[in-house]
Amino acid sequence: MNRHAPADHWLTREFAPISLTALNAKAAMLERLDNKYVVRAPVLEAAAAEFVPLFDVLEIDGRRSFTYETCYFDDPERRSYFDHHQGRRQRMKVRVRRYVDAGLVFLEVKLKDKRGVTVKKRLRVDDRLFDRLDDAGLAFVRACWQQMYGSPWTAPLEPVLQMSYRRITLVAHEGGERMTIDTGIQFNGQWAAREARRTDDEVFILETKSANGRGLADRVLRAHHQHPTNGCSKYCVGMSLTGAVDRFNRFRPALRKLGAWPSQTLAMPPGAGEFRHAA
Repeated sequence: MNRHAPADHWLTREFAPISLTALNAKAAMLERLDNKYVVRAPVLEAAAAEFVPLFDVLEIDGRRSFTYETCYFDDPERRSYFDHHQGRRQRMKVRVRRYVDAGLVFLEVKLKDKRGVTVKKRLRVDDRLFDRLDDAGLAFVRACWQQMYGSPWTAPLEPVLQMSYRRITLVAHEGGERMTIDTGIQFNGQWAAREARRTDDEVFILETKSANGRGLADRVLRAHHQHPTNGCSKYCVGMSLTGAVDRFNRFRPALRKLGAWPSQTLAMPPGAGEFRHAA
């Protein structure tokens, strides 16, 4: 394959297409167990050959990769970030996501239930609310927290991080399992002194979503000696890289695999390359 071409060409061209309507009917999985992997292009190229007979690729109007823009919100104490950093079971991420190619914008709330299963709830919102929460949005977030954990969320929420990336979505022929493949991830901190940071085009973040966390894609990736990367939340990685937080030990494995390090003043660990600055 020619990896000098965009990923949606060399990576997806062998897959049969599936429409958004068919994908939603087959894989409407808002409760799932997720695994995230940081994978370099040569490994992904080899694994993709094994994904082809098992998965279809989402295709809309002839496109197979799609631009996502996301604004994350947290409270002034960065509770969402530090709850994740400390591994707390009761935790929440709040974001507004713009599905650029589809022209849709959703307020999305991700929580963990008692089994560790990710539960995502979302509300369609106006594009003008991409980087702020109105009263209805804040009420939705608070209701999600209350319903899941039985206690009130009283803290204010403010925008803390924006990011964009290209995403490819695969769905299994059977069982509703999904996998997303993200590349070209750019992080922009709201008040960071540091420049925007962007991942190398040879690095991909894969997220498998299945009922038990041991799906088809997980088995293929493990056969290629790939294992889930602990602490590979794009939100937490982005907060670390843009200088919004000063504690990030839990996310060192993900940062190391991404070839990234939060501060130019800190010594980079062995094997970590230079993270690209956005043009």
